[in-house]
Amino acid sequence: MTTSTAPPAPHNRPSPHSSPGPHGRLGPHGRLGPAPARWLALCLVSTASTGASLLLPTALGRTLDLLLAREPATRWVLSCAALVLLLALLDAAETVLGGTVTARTTSWLRRRLTGHVLAVGPRATARFGPGDLVARLVGNAAQAGTAPAARAALLAALAGPVGAVVALGLISPWLAAVFLTGAPVLALLLRAFARDTRECVTRYQEVQGRIAQALSEAVGGHRTIRAAGTEDRETARVLRPLPELSAAGHRMWRVQGRAAGQSVAIAPLLQLGVVAVAGVLLARHRVTVGEVLAASRYAVLATGVGVLVGQLAGLARARAATGRLDEVLAEPPVGYGTRRLPPGPGRLELRGVTALRGGRAVLDGVDLVVPGGTTLAVVGRSGAGKSLLAAVAGRLADPDSGEVLLDGVPLRELTHDEVRGAIGYAFERPALLGGTLEEEIGLGLPSPAPARVRRAARTARADDFVRRLPHGYDTLVADAPRSGGESQRLGLARAFAHGGRLLVLDDALSSLDTVTEARIAEALVGDGRHGTRLLVAHRAATAARADAVAWLDGGRVRAVGPHAELWRTAEYRAVFGEGGEAADGDASNRRPT
Repeated sequence: MTTSTAPPAPHNRPSPHSSPGPHGRLGPHGRLGPAPARWLALCLVSTASTGASLLLPTALGRTLDLLLAREPATRWVLSCAALVLLLALLDAAETVLGGTVTARTTSWLRRRLTGHVLAVGPRATARFGPGDLVARLVGNAAQAGTAPAARAALLAALAGPVGAVVALGLISPWLAAVFLTGAPVLALLLRAFARDTRECVTRYQEVQGRIAQALSEAVGGHRTIRAAGTEDRETARVLRPLPELSAAGHRMWRVQGRAAGQSVAIAPLLQLGVVAVAGVLLARHRVTVGEVLAASRYAVLATGVGVLVGQLAGLARARAATGRLDEVLAEPPVGYGTRRLPPGPGRLELRGVTALRGGRAVLDGVDLVVPGGTTLAVVGRSGAGKSLLAAVAGRLADPDSGEVLLDGVPLRELTHDEVRGAIGYAFERPALLGGTLEEEIGLGLPSPAPARVRRAARTARADDFVRRLPHGYDTLVADAPRSGGESQRLGLARAFAHGGRLLVLDDALSSLDTVTEARIAEALVGDGRHGTRLLVAHRAATAARADAVAWLDGGRVRAVGPHAELWRTAEYRAVFGEGGEAADGDASNRRPT
């Protein structure tokens, strides 16, 4: 096991087979929703409802004229009744379709956002934070899900005033001219309202995300908070942005109230102007009484700014929420290639690997070779880059430059299934996602056989405590009381059941007692059944059992060799501290078997 002298790969060299993935803006589905046919039906129903609303004043006016003239009006009365009934039916259909489109769009957005966040990996959490991501996934997705229905409603809301102006023009061009003199003022008011609403809604949603992030951090650290007795301080920290949230909310109300007040001041003047001109025309026998009635109704429809204000406010909230979803979707997911692994023992090679975090090179030009079927322990002080090296080795993270190869094939060029099938992981704090213990151990396997699961549990020394549970391997994770070490053994069992050519253990033995750790380490080092092993170690005894040790110092590989040889160096012994030196006095003289 030696360091490699291969030249580093070009900086950020893309894989020739990589795919950009489904990232970027929401695109057509974000505008129309995942069910365009339903959205189109909603548009048709809304437009039909608007059309019926436009026909009703004419029918009422014609009925009134016939009644005043004492002529038969039964057909027109029935027409008015039919239009009223049609409006009720269309309104019910619009409510059902609108709710269905919104629910389907929200569900689709949440599925897409969840899949994209998982495809991006840890980089998404590092940029946005888990709390803010949850806020976007839950609240913002629900608000963005209303966008297609809001657009359909806005089309209908716009069709109403436009159709009313046309109807006024058909009654008399003078009526349409009177209304159009004030129409530009209404248009400017609506434009300013839409702009101001989006700005304050975006601010409101950003502050909501910050509160959600702070709450997520507090929930994750509840034991530390309780132990320190800082509940009041943490509550104040979580709620600190509330005044800013309140200010943004009040600004939204002020913007909407100002728009409504301005429209209320202008709309009645236009309506009065239309009615006044209609009265003059009636006095000159240019229009009938029924047409005056229709004109008064059309004037109300034409100045329906209140409806437009509500629709624009809803659409502004949806657009602001969509913008927050687009920020997440703009993060490119991990791209994969099309190659498959050739037969091989699981030889791992890092060539000139450099990885940056926060502008700092946590790994700096690392060259390392792990022969197939051997165990390499990675040791170093805190911050030396051990966990990042483990993540890069199995492509949970990509280096900023350099290349990682498995059996001679760059990981970037392998398919997703090939990478995840060839590389298994165990972590310090394994995530147990639910289901039964058997399902958790077999997580990621297409069809895990019970015998395979139990064999892996025995290797991880988890079989005994699982069998003591009332339902054994069928026990739900939530119903299985366990210590940190037992959770870690379940994570190890999952990694052993996974198999593969490369097994990466990122401090996955830290919570185990020394006897259990020794047994698991012996099973790992034993006969190579578990392929190549990369083991992040914090105990000298664990490093002593590996075939070789890679000593990381300041993001670089300072030395590679057997633990017993490196132990002769005082700086290497200092990596483990006083406890490690005292506990490993004998272990350093033992060679792994």
